[in-house]
Amino acid sequence: MEIVLASSSPRRQQLLELIGLDFKIIVSDVEEDNTKAMPPHELAVAHARDKALDAAKRASHSDVIIGADTIVVLDGQVFGKPADYAEAIRMLTALAGRDHIVISGVAVVKGDQVFTGFSATTVRIKPLSIAQIERYVGTGEPMDKAGAYAIQGRGTLLVESISGCYNNVVGLPLVTLSELLRQAGVELL
Repeated sequence: MEIVLASSSPRRQQLLELIGLDFKIIVSDVEEDNTKAMPPHELAVAHARDKALDAAKRASHSDVIIGADTIVVLDGQVFGKPADYAEAIRMLTALAGRDHIVISGVAVVKGDQVFTGFSATTVRIKPLSIAQIERYVGTGEPMDKAGAYAIQGRGTLLVESISGCYNNVVGLPLVTLSELLRQAGVELL
């Protein structure tokens, strides 16, 4: 049995390394569709499940596959990764000076079993000028991040406060993952 991460995200890889987990990577080919009509936490879980099941097709039946998806929600609107510079500017302009929710769905697949969960964290972005937003977007950091910011990078300068799991905002809530792995027979502690 091997642990498989169904993601190429360097942040998720670093978090798994942080807890000492040995794993291999099988990148999922699933395209995220944030326009599906379902509650945001269900959407994040559905994406995570789809990614894990997709990677499981290329893994051994005895492997344990981890899938994850992180979205940002403001006033019921889901923000995924910005498509371009202009969309990153629009996202950060909307988030500036306000609270939003970061939701990460997590799925663990072992054989024919699928275990799912999610974590939600409230994040407040400080008030920002358009010049500050443009400078941050100009670094390129926001382009592959849900909500167009990286709390573990320069984007930490935008975050006024959080309430909930920090690792969830990075992209993988480790407590939630630990519980799902335990259900699949893998004890981390």
